[in-house]
Amino acid sequence: MSEDTRPVLVIGHINPDTDSVCSAICYARFKEAVTGKKYEARRAGQINEETRFVLDKFGVKEPEYQDNVRMQVKDAQYRKLEGVSRVISLKKAWEIMKESNVVTLPITKQNRLEGVITIQDIATSYMDVYDSRILSTAHTKYRNIVETLDATMIVGNEEEYFVKGKVLIAAANPEIMENYIEKGDLVILGNRYESQLSAIEMEAGCIVVCEGAGVTATIRKLAQENSCNVICTPHDTYTVARLINQSMPISYFMSRENLITFNLDDYVDDIKDIMAQKRHRYFPVLDKNGLYAGMLSRRNLLGIERKKVILVDHNEKSQAVEGIEDAEILEIIDHHRLGTIETISPVYFRNQPLGCTATLIFRMYREQGIDIDKQTASLLCAAIISDTLMYRSPTCTEVDKQAAEELAVIAGLDVESFAAEMFKAGSDLSSKTEDDIFYLDFKKFSNGNVAFGVSQITSMDADELKVIKRRMLPYIRHIIQLHNLDMVFFMLTDIPNESTELLFVGNHAGSIVESAFSKKVKQDDMSVVLKGVVSRKKQLLPALIMAMQQ
Repeated sequence: MSEDTRPVLVIGHINPDTDSVCSAICYARFKEAVTGKKYEARRAGQINEETRFVLDKFGVKEPEYQDNVRMQVKDAQYRKLEGVSRVISLKKAWEIMKESNVVTLPITKQNRLEGVITIQDIATSYMDVYDSRILSTAHTKYRNIVETLDATMIVGNEEEYFVKGKVLIAAANPEIMENYIEKGDLVILGNRYESQLSAIEMEAGCIVVCEGAGVTATIRKLAQENSCNVICTPHDTYTVARLINQSMPISYFMSRENLITFNLDDYVDDIKDIMAQKRHRYFPVLDKNGLYAGMLSRRNLLGIERKKVILVDHNEKSQAVEGIEDAEILEIIDHHRLGTIETISPVYFRNQPLGCTATLIFRMYREQGIDIDKQTASLLCAAIISDTLMYRSPTCTEVDKQAAEELAVIAGLDVESFAAEMFKAGSDLSSKTEDDIFYLDFKKFSNGNVAFGVSQITSMDADELKVIKRRMLPYIRHIIQLHNLDMVFFMLTDIPNESTELLFVGNHAGSIVESAFSKKVKQDDMSVVLKGVVSRKKQLLPALIMAMQQ
């Protein structure tokens, strides 16, 4: 796929929240408006109920799922070589190869791959075949013979097949010819009337008259009466004898079993070894429906272009889509602490201490003088309300609040009532499994040699949080082993009461919490209530990291 047609992917983190998804959608729109190029929002994980409510309410399609950004076959400049029919002649296949400068041709029927033929196969047919009956054994179409010999069919039907008999040259006199011409044979001969007549009388299936010699009306009539095809060619008998085997259909020599094919979605790293172990120069490529798409060579992989990606709402490798190290990161738009993303070359990186990435994107719209339509304003406003917990989060700044209020006017939203509706939609967790709940908003972090994870859920219902606590306490114990972490923290955030009950497991997790929040934790307890703590980014993480460093 060429660079001009390949979109830049705008992707949030692997546990997408409303800000991550809405910011990706709106920033893709912003970039298209500014550059006129193609940008597509993607999601790197399953969206939560709150985000789904927002998208449904404003009539926005859920972004396509992007599980990784590793290089794939479809990113390579594979050759879109047209497939050929299995009935074409070896000579025709050779001409196509020369014209296209390839050594392998795909053989297709209704765009489904039937086999391949290589230049080696054609060489084998020419150098290693000594069977005079191979033309009929291969069921050669008369049209192929006519085309190969630059001939004209005087008597007979080009669409019929030569299926019985051998090929021979009638160089002897008619008396001797009668001893070796058999019924159905294809006889190559010159302009001698007696030889033509003898071949027809011996029930030859076809005669090939060389050097453009004329065919009398009598011979034509006898040929028709005896079901003998007559072909006239301008070439001499030597040339005809040399060329005629090239009229055989490629189906007789093509490879059709155990073909090595690749799919457009195959990852380059997974196929390199296979390509290196095989002597083939080209390999057929199939699409997701199994239809032929093109041919791939090792050379195509040398110049393969990485997927172009813009990251929004995160800048840590542990939160990024899989394979981010293989992608070309063009920009990072975020409002979190600086993380571990490394880039090959300098990128546009915008990070500001705001409560929401959507606020930053809103400011970029304004800076560039790009009009914000009602739907885009609704998404940005919803993201700010969600990420700042309706301005309750300590991460919320006056800039966030002003942006949300201005966007609400454009969107025609009543912030208070919309926020209540949105949070209610997102806090109905009773029907979800423990896995669903935990991964609604889970992120991994590291501090020195310590690897830890923090998950957070928010709810408008304190009683619901109590029920969830009883379910999640035993569940989070196995998360440490699953993700190879030292500690795991789970935030049960009560939005109306602006507090969080923190569940924790892992070596020294209790002492870390005690040090971070000056709270006494009983030995067997796995939870503590933190009044006024609602933000993972600004309140929980800094306190935990400082305690770990101490």
